[in-house]
Amino acid sequence: MKDESFEDILIYFSKSLLGKENEEDILWDVAKNCISQLDFVDCVIYVLDEKRKVLVQEAAHGPKNPKDKILFNHLEIPLGSGITGAVAVSGIPEIINDTSKDVRYIRDDENRLSEICVPILYEEELFGVIDCEHPEKDFFTARHLKMLTAIASICAIKIKSVRANKALLDKQDKLFKIREEMLELKLKALNSQLNPHFVFNSLNAIQYFVTSENKPMALEYLSTFSRLIRFYLKQLGKDTVSLYNEIDMLHWYLKLQKLRYDDAFSYDISLEKNSDKLQEASIPTLVIHTLFENIIEHAMFNQHQGQYFNIAFRAASEFVTVAVSCQKNNSKNNVLPEYREGILRWKDHLELLNMVKGYDIKNEVKTSSDNGKTIDTIVLTLPNLTKA
Repeated sequence: MKDESFEDILIYFSKSLLGKENEEDILWDVAKNCISQLDFVDCVIYVLDEKRKVLVQEAAHGPKNPKDKILFNHLEIPLGSGITGAVAVSGIPEIINDTSKDVRYIRDDENRLSEICVPILYEEELFGVIDCEHPEKDFFTARHLKMLTAIASICAIKIKSVRANKALLDKQDKLFKIREEMLELKLKALNSQLNPHFVFNSLNAIQYFVTSENKPMALEYLSTFSRLIRFYLKQLGKDTVSLYNEIDMLHWYLKLQKLRYDDAFSYDISLEKNSDKLQEASIPTLVIHTLFENIIEHAMFNQHQGQYFNIAFRAASEFVTVAVSCQKNNSKNNVLPEYREGILRWKDHLELLNMVKGYDIKNEVKTSSDNGKTIDTIVLTLPNLTKA
């Protein structure tokens, strides 16, 4: 070892690692400096692969790497195997003065008679192992062990910092992408709600009442249409909506759709509270309407005349359910690509809300029979966010 103080060598290692911002550079720098500063002839650094429970050679200096940052014979050692694997499990550094007498010794590129092995640990978290060998017996000393243990600690702190920064950047990048996806979904939902067919057909229906001089009906439907548009625009920047406002919105929407499709369907909306003390309930916004848009457009495209929708809301302190029952259409063409795509987008929206907000929204379809008719019931379970 060079004739330098313990402190001087540690300062050298610390300064050398100062500008390193990724693990690869850190490990190769430590391996190189173990040779140049400690007068070792061979140094290999293993990194723990937690999933596979193995130590993987990631950096080396000496015969293992005739070219810079290129390993010869990329060795992997299972945890507990060999001297290196044993140190990784125990967390206790070891000096082997004569490897020929240690049955744990694993030959790499050639046999060497001395070995020193130190875990790279930070607060009991194992990152890897520094393993150095020498062709002479009894080469490594207690001073070597003290020095290499301190170097391993510096290395561990640096790796911990790099991984923490990377995890933070990854988290920020993921959140940014999620926010983009959420905004895109909201815009798609708004675009769906205000799609030209719905808007223009609703206005044309209102215009019909005006030109036929049925002013009461014209005013009624124009008022409904304006309330619905204001509701959509108001909800665009919000994550939750009052259940009672959502039910009003749904009634307005279905009323306009009935007008648009010449009363081709009918519906009933009911609300059950599981407690008289339940005064308020809030649910995620832009969920129920998108579902009903898919249901109505699909039914009307297939010309399901006389279709009846029974819509039952049930509000509890922790959740809100909505069950939509309608007679099943058994025609072969009842699932359109547009409908399937719309439902898939809607389900993607639910999955994103569950992932980002932790809502645990559930959606299932139940089938039953009534007087020989097959009834499909879509059951949507939403969280009651009033207390959130």
